[in-house]
Amino acid sequence: MSHHIVEVRGLEYVYPDGTPALRGVSFRIEHGESVGIVGANGAGKSTLLLHMNGCLLAKNGTVRIGDFPVTQETLPQIRRSVGTVFQDPNDQLFMPTVTEDVAFGPRNMRLPPDDVEQRVRRSLEAVNAIHLRPRPPYRLSGGEKRSAAIATALSMSPDILVMDEPTSGLDPQARRKLMDLLGRFKHTKIIASHDLDMILRLCPRTIVLHQGSVIVDGPTASLLADRELLARSGLDLPLSLQGCPVCGKTAGMLPRNDG
Repeated sequence: MSHHIVEVRGLEYVYPDGTPALRGVSFRIEHGESVGIVGANGAGKSTLLLHMNGCLLAKNGTVRIGDFPVTQETLPQIRRSVGTVFQDPNDQLFMPTVTEDVAFGPRNMRLPPDDVEQRVRRSLEAVNAIHLRPRPPYRLSGGEKRSAAIATALSMSPDILVMDEPTSGLDPQARRKLMDLLGRFKHTKIIASHDLDMILRLCPRTIVLHQGSVIVDGPTASLLADRELLARSGLDLPLSLQGCPVCGKTAGMLPRNDG
């Protein structure tokens, strides 16, 4: 697949009840980019991501992954190239054990058993979760479920990793570990999230959605420091850029307390 690009042109989507979700969304993401998708609840973030792996198919506008338009006919190729991590890991983990969940995709690709085993081990090692292999998913913590869900996506050896609210529900330590992990991945990454501090750290580029439209697409550092832009989009400054209520300094300027 050439260049592993993601190209969306004039994408529109209307929910069955007539509510518009996407209004002429267009952008292009090149191979190796890490791009944040941000916006208030109802801005269209999740709906947009669902078009990238064919869970939703474009009726108006187009979505292309590399050489292929996302259509019913191209879904096998698309889903080999796009690894998706859903907002709720429980939507992704449905087998009796973590091993079987991570092996599900490769087995459905009819890979030889040795290749399946290699992919399972490599994917779980990548997320530091090899110890979870025999565990039933319902017995995992939120952070463990998130790691297992990412491993199910990695087991398909995707060129593009698409994640919806990957830090949602994680405690601070699990969130930090996940961000460290994602920072090491070399995949093209597309991350939709309300966690603007994570977007600021992981994504040099950000697309801001408001009421189903792209209102700005540009460098994350400048966009997420624009208080007026964020307010118009129903968002607040990242916590790391908000001033201390006592001294007025931002988090990056405050003295460290290592004691």
